Amino acid sequence: MRAAPGLIAGGVLSAAAAAAALVSLVWTPHDPQAMQIAARLAPPSAAHWLGTDHFGRDIAAMLMAGARVSLGVAVVAVGIGVGLGVPAGLWAAARGGWVDEAVMRLNDVVFAFPALVSAILITAVLGPSATNAIVAIGIFNIPVFARVARAGALSIWTLDFIRAARLAGKGRARISVEHVLPNIAGLLIVQATIQFSLAILAEAGLSYVGLGVQPPAPSWGRMLAEAQTMAAIAPHVAIFPGLAIVTAVLGLNLLGDGLRDALDPRLRPVRTGG
Repeated sequence: MRAAPGLIAGGVLSAAAAAAALVSLVWTPHDPQAMQIAARLAPPSAAHWLGTDHFGRDIAAMLMAGARVSLGVAVVAVGIGVGLGVPAGLWAAARGGWVDEAVMRLNDVVFAFPALVSAILITAVLGPSATNAIVAIGIFNIPVFARVARAGALSIWTLDFIRAARLAGKGRARISVEHVLPNIAGLLIVQATIQFSLAILAEAGLSYVGLGVQPPAPSWGRMLAEAQTMAAIAPHVAIFPGLAIVTAVLGLNLLGDGLRDALDPRLRPVRTGG
């Protein structure tokens, strides 16, 4: 079966962002924190591929280092959501009754506040830092994965092979791990790609308002915030960070849509005989 164009495009864009982050661990065209006042606001050139900002820092190097920061925050934050939300959702589906009700009502409390507003509130209380940004974004991801895991698990628990496993003497926890989780893994993978893109946006938003990654560490959101007053005289300082965020988020969304179509048999096109 041929891969969908959206899946390929999403994979390429996502791989490009990941490659930039990985390469920045060992190499960047310039030191992303080095200031060259004499070269401030320089346009793109052979010396500075994407130009420099108002401090003379190389924008290409900052974008590569910022990719490492943004993707790192997103990976850990989504990992928190998966690590805590999925077990909670599986537990709620397996136990039912008051356990299910308690888990869902707790999720409703978290969902009562918009994600970015909750993240701003948490980081404002705990203080601005990359760690607190991860905690804030991760907390919102927990109920997302709990709901997805619960919904998928409830549909699996009604199937005959689950009844057979229960008749064989398997407990609810063992059934959840051995039978339910593998059957909802595709659903969780798709949701993870979506939450990954939202986490990148949330980290950029927090950094934009000064509550995310702190200087001198580069951040795509803070690069946009610092560029807004100079966009008229040096548009490249705002264009390239914006393109980096759009590319990463678009790639992950396309990847998520493509994976959903590939992993859900109900969405696959039906072949008809000629």
